[in-house]
Amino acid sequence: MHKYLPPLGWNTWNTFGAKINEALILESADAMVETGLLDAGYEYIVIDDIWSLKERDENGRIVPDPEKFPHGMKYVADYVHSKGLKFGMYSCAGYKTCAGYPASYDYEWIDAKTFAEWGVDFLKYDFCYHPSNYRPDLLYKRMGIALANCGRDILFSACSWGAEHTRQWIKETGATMWRSTGDVNDSWPSIKALSQSQLQFQEYNGLGCFNDMDMLVVGMHGKGNVAVTGCTFEEYKTHFSLWALLNSPLMIGCDIRNMDDDTKKILMNKDVLAINQDPAGREPFFINNEVQYINENRGSDDPFYKNYQLDYPMIAKYLDNGDIAIGVFNFTDDTVSNWLSHFPIEQLGLPIHSGKKLELTDLWTGEKIVSSNGMVHFMEGFEPHTCKLFRAKVID
Repeated sequence: MHKYLPPLGWNTWNTFGAKINEALILESADAMVETGLLDAGYEYIVIDDIWSLKERDENGRIVPDPEKFPHGMKYVADYVHSKGLKFGMYSCAGYKTCAGYPASYDYEWIDAKTFAEWGVDFLKYDFCYHPSNYRPDLLYKRMGIALANCGRDILFSACSWGAEHTRQWIKETGATMWRSTGDVNDSWPSIKALSQSQLQFQEYNGLGCFNDMDMLVVGMHGKGNVAVTGCTFEEYKTHFSLWALLNSPLMIGCDIRNMDDDTKKILMNKDVLAINQDPAGREPFFINNEVQYINENRGSDDPFYKNYQLDYPMIAKYLDNGDIAIGVFNFTDDTVSNWLSHFPIEQLGLPIHSGKKLELTDLWTGEKIVSSNGMVHFMEGFEPHTCKLFRAKVID
């Protein structure tokens, strides 16, 4: 996988929280290989917060909790690497982590060296308990330059939740990805809220520094650290489709040792993953942006138009080979009427007089649709909480 494409992997937090240990990490590394997740492109095994003792040692180094990790982190990293995977860990830009453990403020160079010696390949870097009188960009630059000089290639995952105008300065820090939201939980309302909050930030999302919409909850089914109600298969599919289309890193949050067939079907859809991992890494854009124009320039007070783009977003992304990824989403609790189930290909740069059409392949069903008279009609009615995700080819 190219270093500068959205990372794919698994993180302990969503399901296990504080209940992490050496055996869990080794078993999850085994599962990543045995289930086919590694072959599908998922390569990072990431330990989140609550892995260390509460105090540093006499040399200022963070100490792994010996009860949880009796053989130390180098042992865990070596095992993960032996499986053909990469190993990730967690720290924070503040005085302590979000759970109250030692963090890296003023210890950036010591910690970067320690992580490199352990064989770390990925660092998730949180934003709790940071000094309020210190510029946030400098907090991330401090760790960014320390990692760049630690002697090992460590992917820098900035987790500042979009606070302090993160999007305006994060690319300066060397981060490959930047968290743009608060924490997700395993419920449709959380997925919907995070999705709609991120639609406005796509101009800050592209090759080299991707908008991280938080970890996936696909397959959690109401069990685990961030569990609430769980979601239906269609809701998980919508969640995964939007994250993939919007270039978000795809970090699995369920227990990968015990995935059901539906979970595997979603997480290992090679065609959807290819949209996320497209080598061009281009920014997505709205197809229904004429509504944004109405809102901003014509002052429409009609609530339908004000909510249309958020409730029924139509989003496209130009792909490296000339194809176009197209996603259409229904975040409402209502079935969408037929007149909303279409869009003009002119919004994709294909006017009628170009003589071109689009052949769309549904990446979940395999169904093919060809545009006619400059329009794509993709279904009769559009059920609540569902989506359509297409790969479109320009044809004569």
